[in-house]
Amino acid sequence: MGVKDWPAAERPREKLFDHGAETLSDAELLALLLRSGSRRRSALEVSRTLLARFGGLRGALDADREALSAVPGLGDAGFAALRAALELGCRYLESRLRRGDAFGSPADTRRFLSARLRGHEREVFACLFLDNRHRLIRFEELFRGTVNGASVHPREIAKRALHHNAAAVIIAHNHPSGVAEPSQADRAITERIRDVMGLIDVRLMDHLVVGDGEIVSFAERGWI
Repeated sequence: MGVKDWPAAERPREKLFDHGAETLSDAELLALLLRSGSRRRSALEVSRTLLARFGGLRGALDADREALSAVPGLGDAGFAALRAALELGCRYLESRLRRGDAFGSPADTRRFLSARLRGHEREVFACLFLDNRHRLIRFEELFRGTVNGASVHPREIAKRALHHNAAAVIIAHNHPSGVAEPSQADRAITERIRDVMGLIDVRLMDHLVVGDGEIVSFAERGWI
């Protein structure tokens, strides 16, 4: 029996219309994105298989194209739909930072950086360039490294800050290990970047280290 043959109250789309998206399960939300399954399996059945195979929503959305496309009934079209949904989420969070006060909205900033950086298998160093009202001008991933670190060049950050006419910056990087605790090297490079930014009258407002489910703020710890 296909989804269209289910009672209306149990169909994902009708549930969303009647009760709101927040009432849907992960599988039901995925089914709406996938729209269709295969001849033998509905989109909801494919979604449940997807969640079971990858241990939940996060594992499913973090999986690569080869792994996702191998799920029966998903294929390349399903992979594209999931990646598009993730990118839309990131762009929505970025638009909130552009419209508001980035540093005054730490929750939005953390959600955005987690969405952008947490899933990388290698270390990525990024910058949020802000205007004089601390609204986002531009987000850029500037340096990429091995699983153990990235080579960061403060002069390149300064050049990009001047290019964007930024008044302030927030820097961030991920720890692929999942442990967000900053290292001594993290603290040392932060001091170097702060000093270089000071020479061009651009304020370093924070350094955020993104781990697995945790983000550490240098500003909150009094290190900036």
